[in-house]
Amino acid sequence: MKKNFLIILLVFIDQLLKIYIKTHFRLGSGFSIFYFFRIFFIENPGMAYGIHIIPGYYGKVFLSILRFFIVLFILFIYLYNIKKNSNFYLINSIIFILSGSLGNFLDSAFYGLLFDSGTYYDSKYNKWISYSGISKISFPNKGYNSIMKGCVVDMFHLPLINFFIPKYIPIIGGYNFIFFEPIFNLSDIFIFIGIIIILLFNNKINKIIFFKYTFIFENYKKTL
Repeated sequence: MKKNFLIILLVFIDQLLKIYIKTHFRLGSGFSIFYFFRIFFIENPGMAYGIHIIPGYYGKVFLSILRFFIVLFILFIYLYNIKKNSNFYLINSIIFILSGSLGNFLDSAFYGLLFDSGTYYDSKYNKWISYSGISKISFPNKGYNSIMKGCVVDMFHLPLINFFIPKYIPIIGGYNFIFFEPIFNLSDIFIFIGIIIILLFNNKINKIIFFKYTFIFENYKKTL
């Protein structure tokens, strides 16, 4: 029960922040907290870091549906491991990955219905069209788009390294170098934490799973 509550809490915090950002900031606006950490509001119609599997309208719908099946798949893995009382590290990594995946899916699936304005795809000009002003919650009235056609809200920017490369330097001169440039959200952070847990405690996860199945196998042999 506590594990289920943690998932609900993580998704709630993620959605609360996204809704606050979307209803209080103009698209493309923000502020600096530190010189290397900014709040900067963008809407992402693609995957993490703006990657598109398939460009355009159909790519957006496909990605939303794909997110739905990914969430179902991770949920199945989570419920299976809860039932089997699996390793603490494995369960918690799945919790973070599931929470992050669910958070981004909710944006993609329902934000077109929830808000009165948002980034949408214009098939006439074959490009994504932004909007001006600050969005408002329109639900239960009609939103700016239909189900599965919303955009993910991103707001964290970490330009840890940001400097201009002098023009006299061959090839790379005359450009502004930024690291880390992608803008992300809490859901992305949750997924990252889940992956880090797996990488850091991979040996413990594998050892526990190995001994678990070894124990089952030995008991099975005894019954023969």
